[in-house]
Amino acid sequence: MLDGVEPEPVVFLITGPMAAGKTTVARLLASRFPRGVHLEGDVFRRSIVTGREEVTPDLRPDAVDQLRLRYRLAAAAADTYAEAGFTVALEDVVAGPLLGDYRTMIRRRPCHVVVLLPSIQALAKREAGRDTKGYGAWTIEELHAGFAASTPRVGIWIDTTAMTPDATVDEILARTRTAPADPPEGV
Repeated sequence: MLDGVEPEPVVFLITGPMAAGKTTVARLLASRFPRGVHLEGDVFRRSIVTGREEVTPDLRPDAVDQLRLRYRLAAAAADTYAEAGFTVALEDVVAGPLLGDYRTMIRRRPCHVVVLLPSIQALAKREAGRDTKGYGAWTIEELHAGFAASTPRVGIWIDTTAMTPDATVDEILARTRTAPADPPEGV
């Protein structure tokens, strides 16, 4: 219970470039609810064992189709958990106009979009400390600049450069209590 009241299930769609802290923040956020689920969108990408098309700067049509499939599957899973009474922290790399598409795939309302965008220097430091490297075909600077320039300013944007994961979750909860969530479809 938060504030002595059992919360209605909510979906948080958490995005940002690789190494922004999405996984850590989503797991912590889900743990703040009596019934919380952390969903990694990337699990749906990794589930494709053969025939997977990776997202690269040239963005082949098959890669875009698989990306949209991944988003649809993750959105359906988030909705299903929410319908069962769980608050969901769904995290994935969603950049550019696809963010608008993804958030409309999630039917559950409220749905809060949260964008984590630390500085390039913070991303570089975090990426260097990770076991798995995510940037591959891009430089950190290219992806950060592209993400910031092409992603619509929807939801809550947080510069997490100097924030701990717990402070980031506190900020998300504070701001989503006062910010309007996405309205139901058609409103």
